[in-house]
Amino acid sequence: MALTGRTALLAALGSLPVGLWDAGWAGVLAVNAPLALACACDYALAAPVRRLGLTRSGDTSVRLGESADVTLTITNPSRRPLRARLRDAWPPSSWQPGTEMRASRHRLTVPPGERRRVTTRLRPVRRGERRADRVTIRSYGPLRLAFRQGTHKVPWTVRVLPPFTSRKHLPSKLARLRELDGRTSLLTRGEGTEFDSLREYIPGDDTRSIDWRATARQSMVAVRTWRPERDRHILLVLDTGRTSAGRVGDAPRLDAAMDAALLLAALASRAGDRVDLLAYDRRIRALVQGRTANDLLPSLVDAMATLEPELLETDARGLTATALRTAPRRSLIVLLTTLDAAPVEEGLLPVLPRLTQRHTVLVASVADPHIARMAASRGDVEAVYEAAAAAQAQSERRRTAEQLRRHGVTVVDATPEELAPALADAYLALKAAGRL
Repeated sequence: MALTGRTALLAALGSLPVGLWDAGWAGVLAVNAPLALACACDYALAAPVRRLGLTRSGDTSVRLGESADVTLTITNPSRRPLRARLRDAWPPSSWQPGTEMRASRHRLTVPPGERRRVTTRLRPVRRGERRADRVTIRSYGPLRLAFRQGTHKVPWTVRVLPPFTSRKHLPSKLARLRELDGRTSLLTRGEGTEFDSLREYIPGDDTRSIDWRATARQSMVAVRTWRPERDRHILLVLDTGRTSAGRVGDAPRLDAAMDAALLLAALASRAGDRVDLLAYDRRIRALVQGRTANDLLPSLVDAMATLEPELLETDARGLTATALRTAPRRSLIVLLTTLDAAPVEEGLLPVLPRLTQRHTVLVASVADPHIARMAASRGDVEAVYEAAAAAQAQSERRRTAEQLRRHGVTVVDATPEELAPALADAYLALKAAGRL
């Protein structure tokens, strides 16, 4: 049994007349004995906590930044009404800072033999799985002088998925894809190397596209049109090593890389290509293979939800060997990693020829916009030194990117907001050039 603040207040008020008129044991007993009896009766009339039945229902997944509702059903099998305060405990990252107290606590009254529902609204601030901890219930008597308290384990898991904020760029990239595919009204048909159809020659067309056999069979000059190749294989490789843990703005680099990978996967699946995902540092963290276009995005976001950067150096040789096993035929390998000089020169460059001799390789990296702001800052001695350090860092990234390009690698280096559309543009450029 536990006493409430109301009991302490009544005991304090009762001590005043005792101190004024009869400061002895008789006066103390005259006040505290009835109060103790009232507390005992109040405790006896409180509904038992351990016999309550608790079940959960509601959302099992939510995108980062959105809300999820989890409903808790409380069944009171006793003959006494339940007057209770309830705390539904979840990890602190399940709510915005400062909102946990209001969101996790509930008041309810459940008549004997009935049930009631309370809803806890979660708004997670991190990706991953959020598991319910425990439910703590305080059952009060009718006078609210004493209460029973107990806890219940009611398991439930909400998976927090990547937000996919770059999906706003998808319509414009799909429009560009339709232009390449020749499905919009343009003066020229889409480029590519896969034969599409024949049409009449128009002054200005490339004479190398004239089909002389078809022209001989018709009364017009026929021109071959082409479209980008379909059913190509694309392997998205996420580097989850220590460099992906560096924060750019409010999120680690890995989050920006995942957002760019999701936009590229959505675009490539609409283009008729097959997309797989590999997340690797020193072992495979996630692998998605053989999904259809309809199942691709749900599978990717589900696999990415629990990915976290590992604070260890990425094994470039192991990553290369795993990528080659995952993509045995010619593919486009999109490696989302860092352009920092040391990891690239010591890890990636020695094994890069193994990838480039069989596959088309595209390296995408997240740039820190704060470095660009530092490079442009002036005004005092400290700002000048910061600008010099930033300029040196930018020069090293450009040198590293140039080393990769000399190996035939396409390089995309952009800030988190610009990386996803820049990567999609690079994919479309490769598709238009027939390099997939």
